[in-house]
Amino acid sequence: MNVGVALPTMIAGVGRDDLLAWMRAVDDGPFSVLACGERIAYPNQEMMAVLAGAATVTERVAIEATVSVTPMHPAVHVAKQAATIDVLSGGRFVLGVGVGGRDEDYRALGAGYGRRHARLDEQVATIRRVWAGEPVVDGVPPVGPAPVRPGGPPVLAGVMGPRAIARAARWADGLAGFDLGPDPAGVARTFEAFRAAWGDAARPGAPFLQTSFWFALGDDGPDRLREYAHRYLAVFGDEVASAMARACRASSTRAVRDALSACEDAGADEVVLVATTADLDDLHRAADLVAGR
Repeated sequence: MNVGVALPTMIAGVGRDDLLAWMRAVDDGPFSVLACGERIAYPNQEMMAVLAGAATVTERVAIEATVSVTPMHPAVHVAKQAATIDVLSGGRFVLGVGVGGRDEDYRALGAGYGRRHARLDEQVATIRRVWAGEPVVDGVPPVGPAPVRPGGPPVLAGVMGPRAIARAARWADGLAGFDLGPDPAGVARTFEAFRAAWGDAARPGAPFLQTSFWFALGDDGPDRLREYAHRYLAVFGDEVASAMARACRASSTRAVRDALSACEDAGADEVVLVATTADLDDLHRAADLVAGR
């Protein structure tokens, strides 16, 4: 099982020097992927811009969007951004897509919130047509650039729930999951559901199974993890945010190691550790932990 890292872009005030240091350290470390998530009505950097920067300062790791809330955007624009980052990275880009869960992000962009699941299905088909070099509008030339790999980057689905999983299994190359705890039983159930939906869709081979969770190491790990989770989830109200923050447990070396082992036992191909601080020491602790597994 591979292990990657999501950058600390969701922390207000994170700047150029912080991100460059993290990008280079992830690339130099025992990690498989460098990831970044998307929010709009939040004090984070824009995801695709960060990943384009990461593509130019790294040489080895995959570069992943986890995930693009694609129904907030024109599909052709997402396809062009993804293909551009794929070119900049020399074919290392992975596009995670999903519908998100925060209507304020949609409102901030003036995007409609309705039919978002059906729209995502349609958008992925459009994205793949763009990558194949097909015209997507009558009388308009094809949209480039061409991705490095034939067929374009892998597309992973950031989905939860049986209906969303069943839809995504028809068009995704795999799953880009997230689990608060992480809860081993919950991760295993999600993986099994995706495998079953993959089979029901008569897809050949096996899906790529990825999950992720917040982590915090060091002496302040437990407090920092709860505070970070509560702040990030505050949009759902204090009571819900507090309950969800209490479910986050990856706040010590042993807890993170146990969580990684549990995800591997569940069949994960890859786990992404999501940063809760810009302190580079936390990344070095994670690198030591992963290298010593």
